[in-house]
Amino acid sequence: MKERIRQSAREVGFDVVGFAPATVGAREQARLDAFLSSGQHGEMNWMARNAERRRDPHRLWPDVRSVIVLGTNYGPAANPMCNLEAHDRANISVYARNRDYHDLIRKRLKRLGRWLTDQFGCDLKVFVDTAPVLEKPIAGQAGIGWQGKHTNLVSRDYGSWLFLGEIFTTLEIKPDVPEKDHCGACRNCLDICPTKAFPTPYTLDATRCISYLTIEHKGHIPIEVRPAMGNRIYGCDDCLAVCPWNKFARVTNEAGFLARGDLDLPDLASFLNMDDQEFRKRFKGSPIKRIGRDRFLRNVLVAVGNSAEPKFILGVEALLCDPSPLVRAAAIWALGCLVDRCRIVQLRESHVSEEPDRSVLNEWRWAVEEG
Repeated sequence: MKERIRQSAREVGFDVVGFAPATVGAREQARLDAFLSSGQHGEMNWMARNAERRRDPHRLWPDVRSVIVLGTNYGPAANPMCNLEAHDRANISVYARNRDYHDLIRKRLKRLGRWLTDQFGCDLKVFVDTAPVLEKPIAGQAGIGWQGKHTNLVSRDYGSWLFLGEIFTTLEIKPDVPEKDHCGACRNCLDICPTKAFPTPYTLDATRCISYLTIEHKGHIPIEVRPAMGNRIYGCDDCLAVCPWNKFARVTNEAGFLARGDLDLPDLASFLNMDDQEFRKRFKGSPIKRIGRDRFLRNVLVAVGNSAEPKFILGVEALLCDPSPLVRAAAIWALGCLVDRCRIVQLRESHVSEEPDRSVLNEWRWAVEEG
C-alpha cells in the first residue's frame, strides 16, 4: 500500500512522501505551549484559539488514523542572500515570487485524495497550511526532515526548500522511521538573523521575525527593527538560506515556483505610486495579495528608508498625503532616513496641522526629535 501511494503521489507531482501516526509528541506539544504562553506568537491569535487541535490531530478530526505527508521542492535558482546587497530593489521571499503555493498543492492533494478513495475506500481530509496542524513535527515523524534550530523543517535531500501538505486518512498505515536531528553544533541560522529573533536554539520569537513583521503584523513596524530589515519587503529567507544542508538542494522543476520576472528584485520605485486596484491586479494569484496594499507599501517604505537613495524622495513625499495612516507613518520614517532635518521640519509644518491620526503624529515627532 505504501509503495503504491508513494508512486501515485510522485505521479501527481510531489517530490517526497512520508507516513506518520496521527499524534504529536510531548516535546512538540510543550514547545507549542511555551511559544503561546510567552506571547511570542504576537498577533497570530488563531494559533492560541486552535491550540488543542494543534496538540492532537484527533481533536481536528476524530476519525484520523494515519497522516500522509507530502513535500514539494521550491528550491530557488540562486542563493537569495545575494539579493540583500541590491539596496534600491525589493527582496521578496523565495516562496512568494510567483504563484501561491496553497493553490497548486491543494489541487495535487485533492487529486491524490480522489485516487486514495477510489483505490482503498477510505475517508480523508487534505490540508496545506490552512488548518491547525503542527505540520513540521508531523513531517519529522514521517521521516521527511527535522525541525532545525530555526524551527523550520530541514531535509537531507532538499535542504530548506520544501512546501508541505498533509492528508489525514482513516487508513491504518505503518509509520515511517522519524528523521533524526542533524543540526549538530551549527548555529548559522541563529547567528544570521538580522533582528535576533531566536532567543535560544529551537525557539522563535515571532514578534522579532521579519517574516512575521512584514506579513502577519497589521500595525506599524517597531522603529528599532526597521534598519535591520534592509530591502526585505515580504518575508525573509536568511535563516533558511545559510543552512549547510542546502548543498543537497536542487532547483525546483515547477515553473509556478520560479521567480516571475517582475518579482525578481523589482525596483522599489515601481511600487510607490501603486493604488489598491493596481496592487490587486499586479499580485493576482500571488501570496502577497493577502496582506493588502497598505501593509505592502508600509514594507516598501521601510526598504526605501534603508536604501539611502535620494532618487526615492519625491515618490515618498507624495505618500505623506496617502489615505492610509499606515502608509503615511512609514513615509515619514523613510523621509527621515533620506533627507536632512531641516527638510523634515519643513514637511512636518506643512502636514501636521491636518493630521488626525495619533500614530502618524508620533512618527512626525520621532522624525524631528530623534531621527
